[in-house]
Amino acid sequence: MPRPAPDHLSPAAVLPDDAGLTETGAFVPAAAARVLLIACGALAREIVDLRALNGWTHLEIACLPAKFHNTPDKIAPAARAMIETRGAEFDRIFLVYADCGTGGDLQRLCDETGAQMMRGPHCYAFYEGVDAAAARGDTDMRAFYLTDFLVRQFEACVWKPLGLDRHPELLPMYFGHYERLVYLAQVEDPALETRAQECAARMGLSYERRLTGYGELATDLARVADQAVPAAKPDQTS
Repeated sequence: MPRPAPDHLSPAAVLPDDAGLTETGAFVPAAAARVLLIACGALAREIVDLRALNGWTHLEIACLPAKFHNTPDKIAPAARAMIETRGAEFDRIFLVYADCGTGGDLQRLCDETGAQMMRGPHCYAFYEGVDAAAARGDTDMRAFYLTDFLVRQFEACVWKPLGLDRHPELLPMYFGHYERLVYLAQVEDPALETRAQECAARMGLSYERRLTGYGELATDLARVADQAVPAAKPDQTS
C-alpha cells in the first residue's frame, strides 16, 4: 500500500482542489522533465503521490478535466492538442488513460503519434488489475464503480450531470439495471468509506468495497519512469 506523500510534495501542495480537477484539470511541472504524462484529472492525486514517493522528478504531469469522464468524445481531441502543443519538448509521452469510452480513439492517437497508454477498458480495470477485472466477467456486469476521487466528487461527477439533483424521479431510469455499488478504494479512509456507503444508499444499490491500492497505475508508471532514466555511463577513472 502506498505511503502518504511527503508534505511538501503532497497533492495538496501542488494541485487544485477536487472541484478544480473536475472542471479544469491541472499542470504539475518537473524540473528535469523527460516524459509527459497526459492524465485524467480524476487520477491527479494518485499520480502526484506516486511521483513524490518514488522521486520521479523527470515526469511532468498534464491533467485534463475529470468531467470528460462524462463526455469521453472530448478526451482524444484534448490529448491530441496537448501532444501537438507540448509533445516536442519530451522524449516520451504516456497517456494515463485506458480506453475510457473513447471507442479506440486514444489508441489510434497513440498509433499516430508514438505515444503510449494504459491498457484496459477504463480506470476501474487498471486499479483492480485488468486481467483480474476481466476474469470477474458476468459477476460485475451489473456493478456501478466508484474510486476515491469519484466518492469525493459524487455530486459533481455523477449526481448533477445526470440531473438527479433536479429530477430525482429519474433515478430508476439511470440505475435500475444496476445491483451493486462497488467502491474501489485506493487508500484506507473510513470517512470515504462512509461516504461511499451513503452513495450506494442514495442509488438504491447494495454496497461492496474492494481495497485495490493503486494497482496497475503504480506498476505502469514505474515502468515508464524507469525506461526514461538514461543508463549510467561506465566509470572511466579506473
